[in-house]
Amino acid sequence: MKIGIIGSGVVAQTLGTKLVELGHDVVLGTRDPKKLDEKKNMAGSLNEWLASVKNKAKVAIFKEAAQHGELLINATHGQAAVEALHLAGAGEAGSKILIDTSNELDFSKGFPMALASEGRSVAGNIQAAFPKLKVVKCFNTLAAPLMVNPKMLHGGDHTIFLSGNDAAAKAQVTELLKSFGWTDILDLGDISAARGQEMYMGMWVRLYGSLKNGMINIKVQR
Repeated sequence: MKIGIIGSGVVAQTLGTKLVELGHDVVLGTRDPKKLDEKKNMAGSLNEWLASVKNKAKVAIFKEAAQHGELLINATHGQAAVEALHLAGAGEAGSKILIDTSNELDFSKGFPMALASEGRSVAGNIQAAFPKLKVVKCFNTLAAPLMVNPKMLHGGDHTIFLSGNDAAAKAQVTELLKSFGWTDILDLGDISAARGQEMYMGMWVRLYGSLKNGMINIKVQR
């Protein structure tokens, strides 16, 4: 599948690497593809990433990544997500599926980071701004390594969440999750549930601070 990733930090690079390993045709979008040697937030440079995937993917501007992808992934910071997607021309992308991985966290006062907004969600804002897109919220409750390798924690026996308005879009994202090794996939409902997923990050941040370990997740027993 052709997949366009909007963003170039640790989440984008981690997901991109796994997708390339699975045989997908990936274009990773960045604001300035000329700055390939700059270290990214919590990740290496894009030249290092391209070398790690043996140049089986491409780095381009946001708009080219969005045009390339049959499926899109927003891996930008939550506070800049709508702006980045406007730059990517997401309004012209039609009815493509867009997986939103982002959280709107406030880093201005250091650790623990705070939720930057109340009463709204990044995914909900994206869906409102781009009503033709089929937005599916997923991956935002996990550290990047766990997103693509659930078995590294407790043999994979833990829960990943998704939400969105389009059942067929969620079914396609579910198949992608299964290809990553996920077995416990919990659909929380329509896009309004994304607010709950994003609010959970307040708990995740406190768990991380207490345990000094980001390789954590929860299991929903039912």
